[in-house]
Amino acid sequence: MKISVIGAGNVGSTTALFLAQKQLGDVVLVDVVEGLAQGKALDLMEAAPVLGYDCRITGTDSFEAIADSSMVIITAGLARKPGMTREDLLKKNAAIIKGIVDEIKRHAPKAFILMVTNPLDVMTYYALKTSGFERSRVFGQAGVLDGARFVSFIAEKTGVSVKEIQALVLGGHGDTMVPLPRLATVGGRPLKDAVDAATLDQLITRTRKAGAEIVSLLKTGSAYYSPAASAVAMAEAVIKDTKAVMPASVLLEGEYGLNDVCIGVPVKLGRQGVEEIVDMTLTEDEKKSLEASADIYKKALQELFPG
Repeated sequence: MKISVIGAGNVGSTTALFLAQKQLGDVVLVDVVEGLAQGKALDLMEAAPVLGYDCRITGTDSFEAIADSSMVIITAGLARKPGMTREDLLKKNAAIIKGIVDEIKRHAPKAFILMVTNPLDVMTYYALKTSGFERSRVFGQAGVLDGARFVSFIAEKTGVSVKEIQALVLGGHGDTMVPLPRLATVGGRPLKDAVDAATLDQLITRTRKAGAEIVSLLKTGSAYYSPAASAVAMAEAVIKDTKAVMPASVLLEGEYGLNDVCIGVPVKLGRQGVEEIVDMTLTEDEKKSLEASADIYKKALQELFPG
């Protein structure tokens, strides 16, 4: 099994580390900056005897090395700076993604594409359309990360272990994401019974702003541990054929009443990629929130695909 990670920055190199630790396959780390991927791959290999993983990690600035990859995880692109939204990155990162997808088509035409680059939902759609792949083979990491952040904040507020908390976040990977507090549980009881209404509102707002919060603290970068961990969880579900149900940004063709947009909804991930888009019954307010989130990304798509 070969897994290629495009982009050897913080997210890409951390993704490579987590893939190696789970021993999901041999890892190829690619970056156009000469020596960057090679140096980080060598460093990761030298950590193997200490951390106990036993897989091959190679670094390169040549896309030829991704040949025969089972999965390509795209982390390359510009990171957000303070005051910059994910949508501000749209056209600059679209050009980067177009070049990467062309290389995937050339060297690894049977691979799954897992998108991590922001703006996530738009880049997922763009990769799908420019690749011509089936929608089951191109999906984006967003809801796993957003849900993990929601759980983390709930745990911090309630003092309950993250292992005892369940939460789900749908919609776009941005300020219009749709946390579903009515489905969240803390130690088996509804979240609404564990916190008051004002605290719940604070948790939802913080979840929506979580990425920006980290950007504001780092000042020269954005999150990488949690996005990398979330991407690897999705990769593991596909590679190990676990049939895990988790939120992913996928192309909708009528599901949830939405068409021709990639947005986060629950999916079943397995050996065939997105094997099922899981139909959930949403309240009217949740449906409206999901539709409003989708509208934001449809407008962004119109900038890439005018007319």
